[in-house]
Formats: sequence, C-alpha cells, structure tokens
Amino acid sequence: MEFEYSDRCKGMQEKLLRFMDQHIYPNEKAYKQEIDRNGQEKNNRWLPTRIIEDLKPKAREQGLWNLFLPKSVRAPEGLSNLDYAPLCEIMGRVGWAPEVFNCSAPDTGNMETIERYGTEEHKKQWLEPLLRGEIRSAFAMTEPAVASSDATNIETRIERQGNEYVINGHKWWISGAGDPRCQIFILMGKSNPDGPRHSQQSMILVPRETKGVNIKRPLPVFGYDDAPHGHCEILFEDVRVPVANLLLGEGRGFEIAQGRLGPGRIHHCMRAVGVAERALEYMCKRLNSRVAFGKRISEQSIWRERIAESRIQIDTARLLTLRTAYMMDTVGNKHAKSEIAMIKVLAPNVAQTVLDWAIQAHGAAGVSDEFPLAMMWAHNRTLRLADGPDEVHRNAIAKLELARHMDLPGEDLELPITRS
Repeated sequence: MEFEYSDRCKGMQEKLLRFMDQHIYPNEKAYKQEIDRNGQEKNNRWLPTRIIEDLKPKAREQGLWNLFLPKSVRAPEGLSNLDYAPLCEIMGRVGWAPEVFNCSAPDTGNMETIERYGTEEHKKQWLEPLLRGEIRSAFAMTEPAVASSDATNIETRIERQGNEYVINGHKWWISGAGDPRCQIFILMGKSNPDGPRHSQQSMILVPRETKGVNIKRPLPVFGYDDAPHGHCEILFEDVRVPVANLLLGEGRGFEIAQGRLGPGRIHHCMRAVGVAERALEYMCKRLNSRVAFGKRISEQSIWRERIAESRIQIDTARLLTLRTAYMMDTVGNKHAKSEIAMIKVLAPNVAQTVLDWAIQAHGAAGVSDEFPLAMMWAHNRTLRLADGPDEVHRNAIAKLELARHMDLPGEDLELPITRS
C-alpha cells in the first residue's frame, strides 16, 4: 500500500486542523459548563448544546461534513476509509468533536446501514435527515439478561402479526438513546427462533416515539453520564411497527451486522489513535514543566522509557489502522476481517496504556476534571467491550491464523457479531 496520503486528504487535514484550533479546543471547557448549566438551571443535562449546534453550519460550509460515508450519492463528500482515517483521528482528540462534523457514532454506522440495506423510503425518511444532522439515532443490540458477546443469545423477539411486526425485549447500553434528538433505533432481535443459528436474527427500524418504547434510565460509565449523548436501558413492550420497517429480510440480521460493524470498529480505532496521541502530548508537556528531586521529571529514565514506548505503540496502531482501511477499500471488509479484529484489540489497549501513563504523570490532577484525561480514560475503556470484547476478537484472530495452517472443518470464521 501507499503510505502517502492523497492530495484531497492532505487538504482536508489542513482545514480540519485549523477548525480544531479555532473552534474545538477553545470550547472544551465551555462545552462541559453548558451541560452542567443545563442540569442546574433547566434540570435537564440532556439538552443539545448550543456550542455544537452553532459549529455545525461552520463545518458544513467548509466541506467538513459526512466524511465517513464512501460511495453514496447522498453524501458526495464521503471519503474512502484510507482518506478518512487521519481525519477521524484528528476528530477523536476531543470526545464531542465528531458530532460537529456529523461523523459521530452510532450515527455513522446507522447511516451506513440504512444506505446499504434500506429501501428508498427508509432513506428518504431517516437517512436524509441524519445526513443533514437534523436528528440522531441509536443501535439497539446489547441485552442485560444474556452474554451479548455472542449475538445468537439475543432474546428480543420480532414477531409478525399481519402487516406489522411486534417487538418485545429488554436492551441496555444503547448509545445515543439519551439524546432528545434521537428519533430512530435500528434494533436487532430474533424473528426466526427455530431457524439455523445465524439466520434467527433480523434488524428492524423502530421510531423512538412508537408506543411501547420505554427508556428506563441513563447508565453512567465510571461515574460519567455522557450527557447529552447517553447510554440507556430500554424496554420494548408490544412495540408495533410496519412490516416495511424490516431491513433486507427476515433472518438477515447477521449479514447486516457484518456490513455495519466493520466500518464502525475501524472508526473507533481511528479515534482511539487520536486519543492516544493527545494523551502523549499532555504527558510530555506535564513532564517538561515539573521539577522533582532537582531535575525535570522528563529527565527521569522511567518517563523517557514510557514516552518512547508510547510513540512506538501509537505509530504501530496507526499503521495497522491504515493498512486495515486500505484493505477494506481494496479487497472489502470480509477479506480484511483479521485486520479489523487485530486493530480493534490493539488501538483501544494502546490508548488505555498511554492514558494511564499520562494520568500518572499529572499526579492527583490527572484523575480530576482539571484535565480531560480521566474522562478520556473512562470513555476509551468502554472500547475494549463495545463492538465486541477483546477476548472474542482475539479468538477470531487465532482461528483465522490457525486456518492458514490446517483445515478446521465446521469452524465459523466470520467476524464476531458482538456489542458488549
């Protein structure tokens, strides 16, 4: 592969870096203060922030909009995975920045799903307002009663009754469901419980305002509620939606999930590289500015070792991310399944290690709200569970590696379809 970014990518990088310097970094504290003010003055931390809403038109005017979606007539600005990777990394340096560019999860994966598998009516009703940034969405898969790392365990039922499907189930850790702009769920459930193992599941579009959709509570992550985005527990009780809301057909949920989760996973990894890069910057600046035992802390050998190891690991993760993106663009997600699994393990673990060292370098300040490191650590830690836990991906990598050297009759070597 070529390691040189395309001219288009380089131009977008320059514009994005300027935008971050002018509009994102200067507003980091103001963003948090606005959420806290909404909670104190309006008793609602889940209100959308004016900061993001005011920045969206600026991003769109500069062509920094919907960059994640390749080969869509509805998003001509969409880039290849390889061109998007360095831009997604830059956005990932600040947790809320991707939304400014309409490139945030879970909307990106949901938009790609509707683009690939939805009907024209689905696209007009849901994809187009999502692409305009007018509404938001959520992906409802994980359940509290089963090990959702094996998606065949999913118990939510999707049963046909005449011209409707009736949905009953209990979901949780549904990212984005707390946002009042969330208008549509893509739900995975069991429509054919007696069918073959990987043909039991289906995916269906469920409008949030449908009777029987009951959001029970937001779920905090290490004490952070992630408002106004949120991760929620939801009950679906006798929820009725038209038969036309089913995506692709009954029993094709795994097929859709394979198409959705590949890009979603690599986007997480791109952002994780940005998180790690920023953590290293914080670490180095702190170590250079502090003196202990008569010399700068950055001159202590253990910290030089950690800085060097951070640089090695970050560049390793970035290169594997780029290789994975290149393969997804050239040979497709299915042939890049080993690389997707590898980077999904590597990138979050690298970011977690560098964040931990950065927090240590800051002492007690590192675990406070004086710096964004503690919040970055909490959010990044979820990535070792989201879109499949490390253990499941490592198992998939091992099976693929073993398959190169021996026949494994009956083994399923598809990417794991997991959320947590």
